[in-house]
Amino acid sequence: MINIENGRTRTPGGTARALTLAALAALVTLGAATSVTADPAPHRGADSAAADGDASITLNFRDTDIAQITEAVAMATHRTIILDPRVHAQVTMFSSRPVTPEVFYQMYLSILQVHQLIAVPGAGGTIKVVPDANQRFYPGNDLPDHLSASSDAIVTQVIPVKNVSATQLVPALRSLVPTTGVINAYTESNMLIISDHEANVRRIQKIVERIDRPGSSDVEVVPMQNTSASEVVRVLAALFQNQGQAEPGVPPLKLVADDRSNSVLVSGDPSARLRAKLLIASLDTPTQGAGDTTVRYLHYADADKLAPKLKELITGVAQQTAGAGGAQSAAGSTAAAQEAKNAQIISDPTNNALVITAPPKLMKQINEIVDKLDIRRAQVLVEAIVVDVDISKSSELGVNWATWTEDAGTAIPGATFLTPVGGASLVDLATAVSTSGSTISSALQSGATVAVGRVAKTGLDFAAMLRALRSDTDTNIVATPSAVAMDHQEATIKVVKEVPFVTGQYTSGSTVTNGSVTPFQTIQQIEVGTILKITPQINEGNAVALKIDVTSSSVIPTPSGASGITTSKREVSTNVLIEDGGIVVLGGLISDEYDRSKSQIPFLGSIPVLGELFKDHSAAQTKTNLMIFLRPQILRNSDDTTLETNSKYNFMREQQRMLLLDKPKGEVPVLPKVAPPQLPALPPAASSSAPPAAPNQTEPLGQNAPAATSSQPAPAHP
Repeated sequence: MINIENGRTRTPGGTARALTLAALAALVTLGAATSVTADPAPHRGADSAAADGDASITLNFRDTDIAQITEAVAMATHRTIILDPRVHAQVTMFSSRPVTPEVFYQMYLSILQVHQLIAVPGAGGTIKVVPDANQRFYPGNDLPDHLSASSDAIVTQVIPVKNVSATQLVPALRSLVPTTGVINAYTESNMLIISDHEANVRRIQKIVERIDRPGSSDVEVVPMQNTSASEVVRVLAALFQNQGQAEPGVPPLKLVADDRSNSVLVSGDPSARLRAKLLIASLDTPTQGAGDTTVRYLHYADADKLAPKLKELITGVAQQTAGAGGAQSAAGSTAAAQEAKNAQIISDPTNNALVITAPPKLMKQINEIVDKLDIRRAQVLVEAIVVDVDISKSSELGVNWATWTEDAGTAIPGATFLTPVGGASLVDLATAVSTSGSTISSALQSGATVAVGRVAKTGLDFAAMLRALRSDTDTNIVATPSAVAMDHQEATIKVVKEVPFVTGQYTSGSTVTNGSVTPFQTIQQIEVGTILKITPQINEGNAVALKIDVTSSSVIPTPSGASGITTSKREVSTNVLIEDGGIVVLGGLISDEYDRSKSQIPFLGSIPVLGELFKDHSAAQTKTNLMIFLRPQILRNSDDTTLETNSKYNFMREQQRMLLLDKPKGEVPVLPKVAPPQLPALPPAASSSAPPAAPNQTEPLGQNAPAATSSQPAPAHP
């Protein structure tokens, strides 16, 4: 064992000798505590032990100049080390346990790397310590047979690359080499040239060995099961056409279609072949259904109405596809347009289904459109109230008189006042009296008539008639029509009577029977009553836009002097926006009319009291109150529809029950044992369990379609 303390060494026998290491003497001068302990082999001297590679050295350098440490390394490893004048550094290095001289040297190289210095071999076995930035200009350990993973010596190594491109590896490995290192590719022989610390070169060599695995450019055959090999190759060729030229050493990817076996031949780099096979497997998937034809069952939409719209869509897609694309995609666009033109859609009204024949892409688009259109639409219950209150009063009072003489059977008139009162005058009364077998005119049948007079063959004759007529008419109509309509669907409800109206008549010789003429008449039936037409449109939220036509007509008494039947008609046509459940007034009319007229003989009618004999009075008053109200209610689901139906159903049953209760007791039954009809009670509500599943929306052509099941409860039959 050798202990070095304060610049001197001591042997186990106690003999002391001066330390010849200038570096250690300097360390003692600087006050550094350095101890070197050597354990020689048995029966060997101290000098031989110091030179033995198995000697252990414990290091303890604190803020020591690099030159002194270099001297210690040279002494311990028996190497000649030359320092570049530019090399300056203060080093601190500790060793907790003894190390061998060779390890000491490797630690010294690590210190040089930390301070951006390198040790390069020189002539005569010397080692030169120079700045790291100049390493590429100095010869090093070139092309060593073995690279150590723990050495920091500068080496230059050539790594051959056999299976991949060396040019491709350089960008990937550049980040692993420091800026002072060198890595280049020699493309002619596909090799890498690296100059760096030995440990890092060894690491890069392992990475290259892992990457540079032997590849294979064998040809693989991929059979197609569900699609055409030519179509798959066309799609993949369009995908890979812009990938560029393959790098040297990498086989390019090639795809060829074999139509006879419907297979795709793939060759190239294994990774590229694997990527191509994954794409081929994704494209070679079965379509929904057998072939390109499917049967789509509709639940809510009408197949006859939906099929023409889808045909128009397909025509538009074909025209748009034919006009799209440039010169490079002209062939693909033409093929896609031809497929769209060959697509067909046929409606089957019996099953309310669509038979669709189209390529998979177009088939998917059509099914997505049908999914959006074949939905349950909401309904709107519209209740209208038509209130019509009319009050009409009329009164007539007047006197008719006439004087004349009879001479030789000829009547000579004297004086007359013959104004019609209530539609009749004194002439009508005289005609009815003088004509045998005649009937009293309809005008004389209404009102009160008082007549006096003298009729003789000679002398002065006179006649006077007093007529009075009062007519009061009250009309109170409340009509409540209601209708349920689907969204965007017109609904009409009519509660009317068809009244015949004579529209024309004429006579001819063929209409004379037994001397009497029977005119030929044309009659038209006119609807008189309440008519409600609605077209709802449910907006976002709870608002409902309604297009409404409400007509209310009725037959009224015919005024005097009118011919035929007289009707009154109220009509409203408008568009309104109402909240769900709200009430809005559509229109109304409030009128009050008063008419008064008087006819008299001039001067005589102005005489007080007596002048009433020369007057005719008439007065009429008409009041009309008409209002139309409307209330919509949205029925979004079957529960809302059932609730409203039950409400109206129970209302009608209650009206029938009240009618039976109002029947007078003790009345003699005209039809014994015959009860008036009455609505039965509603059946119990259906269970809340989930409705049966609807049939599949698409079924392959040629397979039996499942029996359609409805998700709506069956209607109750009385």
